[in-house]
Amino acid sequence: MSHPLVTEATTKMRKALDHTLHEFASIHTGKATPAMVESVMVEAYGSMMRLKECAAITTPDARMIQIQPWDGGLTKAVEKAIQMANLGFNPVVDGKIVRIPLPDMSRERRQEFVKTASRIAEEGRVQVRNIRRDVLESVKKAKFPEDETKRLEKDIQALTDKTIKDIGDHFTAKEKELLAV
Repeated sequence: MSHPLVTEATTKMRKALDHTLHEFASIHTGKATPAMVESVMVEAYGSMMRLKECAAITTPDARMIQIQPWDGGLTKAVEKAIQMANLGFNPVVDGKIVRIPLPDMSRERRQEFVKTASRIAEEGRVQVRNIRRDVLESVKKAKFPEDETKRLEKDIQALTDKTIKDIGDHFTAKEKELLAV
């Protein structure tokens, strides 16, 4: 029977891992996909929305992402959001449509993407370590018997190590994918 604190840590670390993998998915090797931009945050109607919540995102071909805001008045906001997201894309506004031509993947560009993936992996690891710290804090505050405290600390550390290893493995795979020509 798993302890509620371990269950909570497992859930939170799983979420951190999933978030990291989703971020990895937004880094692509050259083939246009909606995932590359769908979570870009756009200022719309006085609040922040994901691009996929306020526009249709399509890929007419392998080197182009096309974004059609459902409200034509958001075109400029979409363009700005993509520039601010720092994805290395240059959006082009064409009437009510925003087009993003994908640059050819030079060696430098691939290296940039590897750096981005590395940063995302590190953010994921930091998130996992913060979850570990918070849960260990809760364990301390709960003042369990010493043997239970030790066992919980061990379980939480094992969970942390496994999640951080998963992030590392996914990063290694992403790096390989990015550097493959």
